[in-house]
Amino acid sequence: MNYLVGIDNGGTFSKAAIFDEEGRQISVASVPTVTITPKSGYTERDMDELWKVNAEAVRKSIEKSEINPADIAGVSFSGHGKGLYMVGKDKKPSYHGIISTDARAWEYVERWEKDGTKEKVYQKSFQDILACQPVSILAWFKDNEPEVLENTKYIFAVKDYIRYMMTGEAYAEYTDFSGANLVNLTTHTYDKELLGYFGLEDIYEKLPPLRNSSDICGYVTREAAEETKLPEGIPVAAGMFDVNACGIASGLSDEEQMCMVAGTWSINEFIRRTPVTNGTVALNSMFCIPGYYLVEESSPTSAGNMEWFIRNLMSYEKAKEKEKGGLIYDITNKWVEEIEPQDNNIIFLPFLNGSNEDALAKGSFVGLTAYHNKHHMLRAVYEGIVFSHYTHVKKLLVNREKPKSIRLSGGAVNSAVWVQIFADVLQIPVDVIEDKELGAQGAAMAAGISAGIYSDYKAAVERTVKISRTVYPRKEYAGIYEEKYKRYRAVIDSLSSVWKYFKN
Repeated sequence: MNYLVGIDNGGTFSKAAIFDEEGRQISVASVPTVTITPKSGYTERDMDELWKVNAEAVRKSIEKSEINPADIAGVSFSGHGKGLYMVGKDKKPSYHGIISTDARAWEYVERWEKDGTKEKVYQKSFQDILACQPVSILAWFKDNEPEVLENTKYIFAVKDYIRYMMTGEAYAEYTDFSGANLVNLTTHTYDKELLGYFGLEDIYEKLPPLRNSSDICGYVTREAAEETKLPEGIPVAAGMFDVNACGIASGLSDEEQMCMVAGTWSINEFIRRTPVTNGTVALNSMFCIPGYYLVEESSPTSAGNMEWFIRNLMSYEKAKEKEKGGLIYDITNKWVEEIEPQDNNIIFLPFLNGSNEDALAKGSFVGLTAYHNKHHMLRAVYEGIVFSHYTHVKKLLVNREKPKSIRLSGGAVNSAVWVQIFADVLQIPVDVIEDKELGAQGAAMAAGISAGIYSDYKAAVERTVKISRTVYPRKEYAGIYEEKYKRYRAVIDSLSSVWKYFKN
């Protein structure tokens, strides 16, 4: 039996998982990564430490699996998109890694929208400009710390940096860079004129050669093998942006399907043979299956908001539940289930880590009274996160027929009540994907293709993807949630003029 390793780097954890050829998850190890916040709106991480964390996660996953490491046939990667990871001329990090929740460059997005840059960029990349994209952050460095760019040799996404550390070879990869305003989506190449719109012509030589997700981009070096316990010399596939990895691991392999990921980010997506160029969606990029484009609506407005609520407002309950050997999520789900949607008028805006409405929008509770308690607030958090997903889905559905079902993955799928809220708000059946590390599995599928285990992604999907259950919408809740969604939209619209007062 051959095994495949998928390594996934998100906003708060680095995970390594081992899968067999049928997609069964043999083991997983998760190691937290430390977020450095030197200023409000800045989110960074130590890149040397990040590599050590990745190596530790791989070692632990191998140890937990109890397999013979010699049976591992390949390895690949998934990682958060956007952000920025730079390596210097001395082959060492030239700055901290920057995570996809970083907002230091928000003023550049505003400026480019006002001066017409946004329209010119869209003609080449078919996507909006985000403050967390490499182009925005690179422009910030050019103006604020130009010596960092001068010392930089390679510009990477997070997974490209980890692959570089594992192989010693520098490559970029299409799914990440085409979703970062760095690639002309018509020519599928770097474009100096596109870079020039951002004032970044000088970085052209710092962009590594582009590869497809399942292309072999080197082999595990002796040094990396010693640190990770992976076999030296096995093939290392390019890997992919985590929205692609979760999509392909959910079975997103044709134009009929639609996927949502409810993790730190709200990811909502489908694929098609051509990008959507009418301006109705924010992001088009190249999908991991050659010949397809990923049409995506996303924002950092999903389940990460609930984790904040638990961390800051439920520490007592969490400690008590831990004493009993239970999970805090058993309490959160119980609280939410006890309150009917029509009995709670609190609106929560899930913008603690950023927004899909305004670059300066902040998380908010609206409608609190002395009557309300944490139960009501938590119900509003669950619903507010779903409403943000719904906003994205409504934009996507302008460009396609309503799907027969939507495949949902991410932390929310572990909550039956939350999945039911998704189905009731969307009024579309929700397919819950088998519980495993989907980002890592998507990476492992790419590794399997590069190692010759699967002929292509469709073959990998047929062998490895399983739906655990389908949750159907309750028609009697359609009107209730539509009215609550109107209130959610009204609150956002009403606050649009005040966000400028909350820059810090």
